[in-house]
Amino acid sequence: MGKTLYQKVWDAHTVGTLSDGRTQLFIGTHLIHEVTSPQAFGMIRELGLTVKYPHRTFATIDHIVPTINQDAPADPLAAEMMAALRENADDFGVTYFDLASGKQGVVHVVGPEQGITQPGSTIACGDSHTATHGAFGAIAFGIGTTNVRDVLATQTMAMESLKVRLIKVDGELKPGVYAKDVALDIIRRLGANGGIGYAYEYGGSTFKNFSMEERMTVCNMSIEGGARCGYVNPDDTTFDFLKGRPYAPGDAEWDNAVSRWRAFASDSDAHYDDIVQIDAAEIEPTVTWGVSPDQGISISETIPDPAEAPTEVLRNSYQEALDYMKLPGGTPIKGVPIDVAFIGSCTNGRLSDFREAARFLQGHTVASGVQAIAVPGSQITAIQCEKEGLDKIFEDAGFEWRAAGCSMCLAMNPDKLVGDQVCASSSNRNFKGRQGSPLGRTILMSPVMVCAAAVRGVVSDAREVFEVGEFDIAVT
Repeated sequence: MGKTLYQKVWDAHTVGTLSDGRTQLFIGTHLIHEVTSPQAFGMIRELGLTVKYPHRTFATIDHIVPTINQDAPADPLAAEMMAALRENADDFGVTYFDLASGKQGVVHVVGPEQGITQPGSTIACGDSHTATHGAFGAIAFGIGTTNVRDVLATQTMAMESLKVRLIKVDGELKPGVYAKDVALDIIRRLGANGGIGYAYEYGGSTFKNFSMEERMTVCNMSIEGGARCGYVNPDDTTFDFLKGRPYAPGDAEWDNAVSRWRAFASDSDAHYDDIVQIDAAEIEPTVTWGVSPDQGISISETIPDPAEAPTEVLRNSYQEALDYMKLPGGTPIKGVPIDVAFIGSCTNGRLSDFREAARFLQGHTVASGVQAIAVPGSQITAIQCEKEGLDKIFEDAGFEWRAAGCSMCLAMNPDKLVGDQVCASSSNRNFKGRQGSPLGRTILMSPVMVCAAAVRGVVSDAREVFEVGEFDIAVT
């Protein structure tokens, strides 16, 4: 019987088995940022250790960096964390993409665009959305600060192996339906805890036809469905994306690298612990209504009525979510007023996201009373957008065009909701208080849907707002 990519990568990186049964796994690439690394560096300093393989660790700043006045953050803690990352990178010989490099950005955007993220590798980062890198045929794990210490010091970490679930999505998406909708639909179907103990392999013709940025969007949200990681098998789309990037193999090594990468793809007779099949044509533009990414519905549906929930547990969960969101059950999600519109994050802050959003936003204006901000995922993304004039389209429509960073995705920086504001967001989490205010409310959706909400001032169907049926939509 054949093997899955997960099994092949796991076997290739196994150092040994520990006394407690866990695997000591070699980590091919370690990505760090300013929030979870200072304590880890502090621990290895206290132990008198050094970074085992500094050329395998790459750093950038993203979580706390302001998107306005980046060089001089008003928050002294942010300035201290930025200084600590610089000191640690210098002391331990770690490559650091700082603000002056022109390569700074959200860690899960920077890795792929630099060609650091490669098929067949193990990748770790002190950030839960490290699963993003699985889009390249890697197995990528978000880890805690203690694990960050272990990887810095030994280039290994201890883990138990996972089961593998194949999620096959076949067919063409309808116009106006995007990779973000696919991610939210999968999480809605399987639940926020449905992936616990699993790695998700995304397959089928829909993923085969996805761009790398679309694949990254879905893999990014694997963790929101409870999976430890998610991946797509590497193919020509993967290789075309990587070719010529700074850290990708050069011309002399390229053919051998591609042959090696291709061999990591799951075998046709691989065994899966579970298989889920989804018809792409069934997926509609999807938005969340509650405080967990699995509390989602299509834009044409009504918010669930707790009284109609099948179990008491769900009834209580629905009611708690609706009380927080201040939404009545049994009513349409379409038409819910918003205060803020946010496009950005490691989920939807890439060039194709801004291109597609700008294509529909052009000629429209943000509704009165709505604050709209667009935050590129990296300095390189920002430059590409600005070369194409996308920033001007957003600004003309009434969006604020910001510098690269995590921004309002998690609000560990000045970009925060105020009071109980409602935000239409292209980010990945709608938890209570996620966007900076303990009362702030988040509704997740695709970037084009964020634009529609910004223009109308209420949660809207982008297909109606922008007359999507009249366009030849490119799925992004």
